[in-house]
Amino acid sequence: MNFQKIFVPIAGAAAVAMAYRVYGWAGVAVVATVVVMWVLLHFTRMMQVLKRAADRPVGYVDSAVMLNAKLRAGHTLLHVLAMTRSLGARQSEKDVQPEVFRWTDGSQSHVTCTFVGGKLASHVLFRPALPDPVPATDGSSDAP
Repeated sequence: MNFQKIFVPIAGAAAVAMAYRVYGWAGVAVVATVVVMWVLLHFTRMMQVLKRAADRPVGYVDSAVMLNAKLRAGHTLLHVLAMTRSLGARQSEKDVQPEVFRWTDGSQSHVTCTFVGGKLASHVLFRPALPDPVPATDGSSDAP
């Protein structure tokens, strides 16, 4: 269960109640202003991340290897979207847990991320095999 969905509103209500008890209506005004400012900051950040992601192709990232190095379990989907600046290509059914998204770079390497409850549970990097290099010949032979 996601306790943040329960704890944050209860903490906000408790802060308002405590402010009223200690400072009266002036305290309620200050705490309410702080709570509204906090909500607006998070909303603005979310909108900026989504605005940047809307300008890029779905599922594209500059470097899948660098993304893989930056990812850590527990990152939120919004945090990963901010890192990639792109919406991930959905690999799972809509509204089904776990959610699986993939980001691919120009070399066809891709990172597949699994999110459970909006938090990164696991990620896997896939790099395609490089073709065997063909030995270069200069046209000369070793024969006399």
